[in-house]
Amino acid sequence: MSIINFDVKQRLIHQATLYINNPHLVIENREKAIAILLKALRLGDLDLRRQILLLLGSFAKEKVIWPLFQIMCDENEPDELRDQAAIHLGVLGAFFSDSQTLNRRLISILENEEEDKDLRVRAILALGWEGNIHAVLPLLNCLYDPDEEIQEVAVNALCNLRDSRVVRFLGGRLRNASVDQKRTILFNLIRFTDRKEEVKALFLEELEQGNSALRLDVLILLNQLEGDKKDIEIYRKYLSDNDPRVRALVIERLGELNAISIEETVRFLDDPSMNVKSVALKVLESLKDKSKR
Repeated sequence: MSIINFDVKQRLIHQATLYINNPHLVIENREKAIAILLKALRLGDLDLRRQILLLLGSFAKEKVIWPLFQIMCDENEPDELRDQAAIHLGVLGAFFSDSQTLNRRLISILENEEEDKDLRVRAILALGWEGNIHAVLPLLNCLYDPDEEIQEVAVNALCNLRDSRVVRFLGGRLRNASVDQKRTILFNLIRFTDRKEEVKALFLEELEQGNSALRLDVLILLNQLEGDKKDIEIYRKYLSDNDPRVRALVIERLGELNAISIEETVRFLDDPSMNVKSVALKVLESLKDKSKR
């Protein structure tokens, strides 16, 4: 590691701070500014280095890739900065002309089970840039990794690729995943707005055949999809669910859909759950107001 003279170091930090506070100066003298920022990237305190990363990510997408990779892999760097470097790679990889080389380096880390787990997690994060089809298979393999954090981060990275074809693979994994992995998959599936019907079918399958511990999550997600009249019957099935959170959600949703009567709502005023009683009372007041109009 090269030793930088103290005065030179302070001057670089000062110049980097100047560029951070005045980004237009980077535009005016791009090459010089980027060279200084790259040198200063290994200097200064954590906050300064984080800000340099952000600035370089905006103005020097190509030139900052390998410095980011080095920071991500360097165990002497602060964990926060290594995490940020991985996240930046997961965005900037889409703009890198030599993305194949970057892919190979990241996948080699990911597939080495003897590698430090935290580095493998960061490699997964870094692979998740939009359109990175070469990462699909390695990331899918991670869904079967024995480590739950690896599985969870891989789901997020797969969805970050913005490739709707992964919905089918995630749906297949959903049927045999652990409860935690299922929850991660379900909450990521909602992002595929162009596959609404396919995603909805997976939600309904999980409601019917899946783990009851996920019922509330699935109903919350189902509520986020633009539904139709058929959804009313889906909600009504769970009016008497054992989980008071589910009952409260269903009553509230049916009230919004004008699909529950005053008589039905009144009986929930005697529910053993205070939350259910409270929700039922609000829905009842709303229904009475509507009946007066």
